Amino acid sequence: MREIVLDTETTGFEPETGDRLVEIGAVELWNHVATGNTYHQYINPERSMPEEAFKVHGLGDEFLRDKPLFRDVADAFLEFIGDAKLVIHNAAFDMKFLNAELGWVRRPLIPMDRAIDTVAMARKKFPGSPASLDALCRRFGIDNSARTLHGALLDSEILAEVYLELIGGKQPDFALSQTVRSEGPDVAEDWRPMPRPTPLPPRITDMEKAAHAAFVEKLGDAALWKRG
Repeated sequence: MREIVLDTETTGFEPETGDRLVEIGAVELWNHVATGNTYHQYINPERSMPEEAFKVHGLGDEFLRDKPLFRDVADAFLEFIGDAKLVIHNAAFDMKFLNAELGWVRRPLIPMDRAIDTVAMARKKFPGSPASLDALCRRFGIDNSARTLHGALLDSEILAEVYLELIGGKQPDFALSQTVRSEGPDVAEDWRPMPRPTPLPPRITDMEKAAHAAFVEKLGDAALWKRG
């Protein structure tokens, strides 16, 4: 099962009033394990960066001026995410901006049901507790000391750790109930562990068996091995 943990940075809060994406970061998970495959892109928002946004992200007009426009990176972004589920903290915000940008360049929009919102997950699991990314890092003991400024790739990497904790810890079921990634049609996609058709040969030697029997005999009739 492929999932993409994703974060964006923007110039503000509302694309309808002219705010734009300035950064996208994403991390690939396969069966709840990070593969090391990532996507990271700065984007020229074609507008000035507000002072408040600059304080949060540290991305200024001069830095962003020579970065590609969203229309130049849209296809590569869509190719990276494919049809995977998108794990996003406060998904409605990021999806709003992604779909606004995709709509402006006439690319397919991303259905909202593809998003897994970790804010909603945290509020359901810990009712009444703070659900910010920093608060969840403190709860789960995740090191976020490098997060002095908001950065999309770093935040997505941290969010991936938070997400795995929210679903029960890394590899919560050792991927035995997940689809096995295959490269050919002959590999079963719903593999489950089964008993061995031929039991493994015992590894205990006759000498070890005899030594154990002698040890148990010395323990008397109250020994657990005799009562069992």
